[in-house]
Amino acid sequence: MKIAKLSALIAALVAAPAMAQQWETLPDTPPTPKDNPTTAAKVELGKMLYFDPRFSSTGTISCNSCHNVMLGGEDNRPVAVGVKGQKGGRSAPTVWNAAYLSVQFWDGREPTLEEQAKGPVINPIEMGIKDHQTLVENRLKAITGYQPYFEKAFGKGDVVNIENFAKAIAAYERTLITPNSPYSRYVKGDKKALTPQQIAGMEKFAKTGCTSCHSGPAFAGPKKPLGEGFFVKFPTFTDNPYVSKYKLMEDGGRYEATKKEADKHLWRVPTLLNIALTAPYFHNGSVKTLDEAVRVMAKTQLNKDLSDADVADIVAFLNSLTGEFPEQTMPRLPATPPSVIADIEE
Repeated sequence: MKIAKLSALIAALVAAPAMAQQWETLPDTPPTPKDNPTTAAKVELGKMLYFDPRFSSTGTISCNSCHNVMLGGEDNRPVAVGVKGQKGGRSAPTVWNAAYLSVQFWDGREPTLEEQAKGPVINPIEMGIKDHQTLVENRLKAITGYQPYFEKAFGKGDVVNIENFAKAIAAYERTLITPNSPYSRYVKGDKKALTPQQIAGMEKFAKTGCTSCHSGPAFAGPKKPLGEGFFVKFPTFTDNPYVSKYKLMEDGGRYEATKKEADKHLWRVPTLLNIALTAPYFHNGSVKTLDEAVRVMAKTQLNKDLSDADVADIVAFLNSLTGEFPEQTMPRLPATPPSVIADIEE
């Protein structure tokens, strides 16, 4: 090993203990709305609903179709694919650790997981159900085997409704957290949890300026109350070939939801946890590798050109953000009655 390289490595190791004090790890539990405390019965029901494709018009698309919890919590496609093979306009964001985000969707248009859960089922491209009333009457109530699970989770009475549908799915999603990553263990005191290259990458990640946006325990920005998003303009620096190559200006971002000029090209800062598993990258899935994503972000957000060595070190650090995944098993679903079979579109 060359002396200069060895010296840099030693310097990174010496600086690491002090540097680690600046970093945060995920709390043991995510924030939860007061009107939807997590219970085992809600989680059980929510998991069933999450995996059930019968809440799509064709009976083919479930929440898990685009947010696959057997993988990185998304589908590894440039953009999500819904009913009848229709393609959406944006990449599916990961559901892992989404409970720690203060707003949902790429444009932050919904404040909570509960509100987010209501959207895809009635989106004509995603799951394609006509409206929430149709979802409740023609699917939720028609599949009578769900009634006992709703009553177990929410009590007796008229409990099979869209609000409880969303609350149950959100309760399940709040169990989808990935603790104990090498990064997390390192910050908590295990100085052998990261490799020397990852430690060097951690330092470069901060010095480059990445933490100006990707801060906090989820690397998604500073802590905000539920419903208040942390938004950043992307791309910030547009005088570079990446902008046209990856079509970064074609989507207006938050503007598409609010129609406010000030919101053009603003995006909710996405989490970097488990980022190594969620290629392709960005809202349009235009970048296939993490190395290239780091280069694009450095240039478009910080106007910096990184060396191959710097990119390799930062990518090594980003790989340390992959946590431990709770085991997922497929739930048994209630039987399909004839009325639902008749209602499913071909």
